[in-house]
Amino acid sequence: MTINEIQDEIIDEFSLLDDWMDRYALLIDYGNSLPAFPEEDRTERNLIDGCQSKVWFTCRLEPSADSDSQVVVYQGDSDAILVKGIVALLIRVLSGHTPQQIVDADLYFIDRIQLREHLSPTRSNGLAAMLKQMRLFAMTYLAAAH
Repeated sequence: MTINEIQDEIIDEFSLLDDWMDRYALLIDYGNSLPAFPEEDRTERNLIDGCQSKVWFTCRLEPSADSDSQVVVYQGDSDAILVKGIVALLIRVLSGHTPQQIVDADLYFIDRIQLREHLSPTRSNGLAAMLKQMRLFAMTYLAAAH
């Protein structure tokens, strides 16, 4: 699936829920579905600066299953259940795509599901910090390839 197809799928899932309490519950469910984050990766180096709660991200480059290219695979976690759901959403959208696709992506789903406007200012800043770090990882892989 393309990044936009995944974003459209998320928009559809959220559009089925009118109440933001239900949407928060959906985010928490997403977070609960994240694979366990390795304990050895819970380091200062993997912490995202700018988040109120603790958020860890790692990534690696892997061969793509369906092409000759390499894709970025993210792992993440948070000590806050709602933020963990946001981590899961971002991983769902960006993980498994090439560094170029990640750098070029227009992440419109965040505004379309009204996520940013339903977060506190500090959580919204944390979301921006997570996105920035995920793109930085991708840019680093791009730069290394050239």
